[in-house]
Amino acid sequence: MKLLRVGPRGAERPAALDGRGVLRDLSGLLPDVNSALLADPVALGRTAEALETGELPVLDPAGLRTGPPIADIGKIVCIGLNYRDHAAEIGAPLPVEPLVFMKAPDTVVGPRDNVLIPRGSRKTDWEVELAIVIGRTARYLETEEEARAAVAGYTVSHDVSERAFMLERGGQWDKGKNCETFNPLGPWLVTADEVPDPQNLGLRLWVNGELQQDGSTADQVFGVYEVVRHLSQFMTLRPGDVVNTGTPAGVANGRPEPKPFLRAGDVVELEVDGLGRQRQEFTPA
Repeated sequence: MKLLRVGPRGAERPAALDGRGVLRDLSGLLPDVNSALLADPVALGRTAEALETGELPVLDPAGLRTGPPIADIGKIVCIGLNYRDHAAEIGAPLPVEPLVFMKAPDTVVGPRDNVLIPRGSRKTDWEVELAIVIGRTARYLETEEEARAAVAGYTVSHDVSERAFMLERGGQWDKGKNCETFNPLGPWLVTADEVPDPQNLGLRLWVNGELQQDGSTADQVFGVYEVVRHLSQFMTLRPGDVVNTGTPAGVANGRPEPKPFLRAGDVVELEVDGLGRQRQEFTPA
């Protein structure tokens, strides 16, 4: 299924795309696309069955905002330097185990919402990422098969980063990762059954129409299931948590000087195979 949430900010309602790509209203069936739904296989099954009947109300997508695909994200866990080509472009050694940092859930906005360039920013950068959405509590998992069972689905994440805040203001990545609007998410939460091989997905990102990133999850240092298994040794992953799995080569910070960091008025578009496309205009905070 392709689950999403549509409507004004703070008043989104649940929806889904049926097999023909028609937008269907789920609000008569579900309160929201949230952690309770992701943890309930019976409710997910009823939703899939309702979509197959073609009897759910149709929504006109014209002028309808798409919000983040999950209503109540618990935490966002991020993996750094998880693509071989990205590590190479910035001259960093490959990590021997996943490099982990966090983003606050209040950084999340919809896939076409504006992104705010922070005050004092000099080095706002782009990062297209595959995001894992957790659907089952994961604690001390032993195998990648157990990790696979904990995945509800996947979505597109834009891990926007301010490199000067990250690297030049005390060496704390949190400062450059948690600025307002710095994690557009969506458009859809695609359930795991529709993504049989998460290690074979293309990721692309354009700035003002020019292709900047063109990679594949096949280049990940640590694959999706290993990331989930590894994280469960250090924290409990719960339904509705999101894991950003890293970005391929092509970020502004990996370019020769002068690096083409984002400025007000720039438009960024990004996509992951089968998971949909985002578009953001960057505006001053």
